[in-house]
Amino acid sequence: MKTVFKILFIIIIFLGYSCDKATLGKVEKNKVEVKLSKYYPFSDLENKEGWVLNEEISDEFEGTEIDTAKWFVEGQNGDYYIWKGRAPSQYAPHNVVVENGNLILKTQWEPDYNFAKESYADGAHKDTYGVHEGKPLPITTAAVVSKKRFLNGYMEIKSKAPKAAMTAAFWAIGFEQELDMYEQLAVPKIAKEGSISSNTNRTAVHDWSPPSTRPTKAFGYDENLPYTTSDDFHVYGVEWGEDYLKIFRDGKFVQEFTQDELGTDWVLNNPMEIWIDSEIFKWLGVPHKEELPATFEVEYMRVWQKESNNLLLKDKAFYGFEGPILFEENPRPLKMVPEDATANEYQKFWLFNEGSEKYLKITEGHYASGVEALQFFGYGKNEKLEVEKVTVSTPEGSLNIAEGNYSLSMKIWLDQGRISDSIHVTLMNPELKLTFLDLKKLPRKEWVTIDTKFSRKEASEKNDGMIIEIRKEDLPETKAVKFYIDDIEIKKVN
Repeated sequence: MKTVFKILFIIIIFLGYSCDKATLGKVEKNKVEVKLSKYYPFSDLENKEGWVLNEEISDEFEGTEIDTAKWFVEGQNGDYYIWKGRAPSQYAPHNVVVENGNLILKTQWEPDYNFAKESYADGAHKDTYGVHEGKPLPITTAAVVSKKRFLNGYMEIKSKAPKAAMTAAFWAIGFEQELDMYEQLAVPKIAKEGSISSNTNRTAVHDWSPPSTRPTKAFGYDENLPYTTSDDFHVYGVEWGEDYLKIFRDGKFVQEFTQDELGTDWVLNNPMEIWIDSEIFKWLGVPHKEELPATFEVEYMRVWQKESNNLLLKDKAFYGFEGPILFEENPRPLKMVPEDATANEYQKFWLFNEGSEKYLKITEGHYASGVEALQFFGYGKNEKLEVEKVTVSTPEGSLNIAEGNYSLSMKIWLDQGRISDSIHVTLMNPELKLTFLDLKKLPRKEWVTIDTKFSRKEASEKNDGMIIEIRKEDLPETKAVKFYIDDIEIKKVN
């Protein structure tokens, strides 16, 4: 009998550990609290995929206030990033609350709030904050934005939508792209084709590349849930891969999109920041005073990624010619929008030397990954390279590697015909010149990986970077055909 009791005791302890894995130490009343050292996606609790938690972005929302080292709070200290909310409602920082282990975004009726004396244009809808169809609608709401961006990963949230005509939104934006992991609206007032109902979980991807005219939606999926989104907490996950997107709910697979199906409609190629907010969708109705206050509640938000031996992984999009490199130690401009291609201290782009624009360009539609690559255009009959060399370089400070032995590789696609026999790469500081030779011997009209080994006896200086160079001396006199470069990587070798 004692043996039976021992076995039952062990089983009870094991169940208490394993069943609470998905809640990560959060407990209901009268339950034993279990603290776990590792958190895995609800769809992969055994971590068969090898996920690593990104702790810079993930948040359990413990404590008594929002972690401002991780999150930008819209309206805090009078600062707003991109917008002040979807009018007629306005983000207000006092509506961001952390209590009982949850993030709570409040929507309130506040007639004494000092609304911004401006309007916000949302496509055909142009509305003033605090005003709806000429009458006061003093509604405040809330938003938080992650201070760090990330490229590819598994994003998961455990949340409950507000019980009002206000959205619950878990979304992300990056350069020229937007991913709405979900938009939910538990109490819509207007029903029409394509609208969100009380049990809709809407996932959508938007293309903000110029010309960013509406509609911007590239693809998406609406799931009809077996519950109203404000009834209880549920777990929503999205896995964002290099060329696919998978949707999960409560740990179960729901839908997948792939770049093979979408082509250049696949726009999720650059690092993104996480948004958690609540908005008014005027065309689906506005909340009534009697519905408020209402709360959008989040138990946790987590992001996992996979390890790689590519030392340029964090800036993979930049070294794949998809978008800017980010200098996150500098503040991001508060007015910067996803389609903004202006170079600033936060985002910087590849730099082309004078005379190179005719021959070198980042182009869309021919790529090893993403949708863009660096193209050398070549030249035709009775033409020649009109400069001694053409170059493209990273901004200074884009490269940071320690001393050691490395492999530098890139993918290259060569057209049929006369081609440059060499590509030259310079690491800026400490300066190191590298050359990829014998390109003429490579296969044509297919992506091929080329690599070269090098040693760094000193670590990168603060202004280190990379220069790619095509020289006139390596090219035929006339009729030089085009080629493409994509996916530059640096890996440590023994």
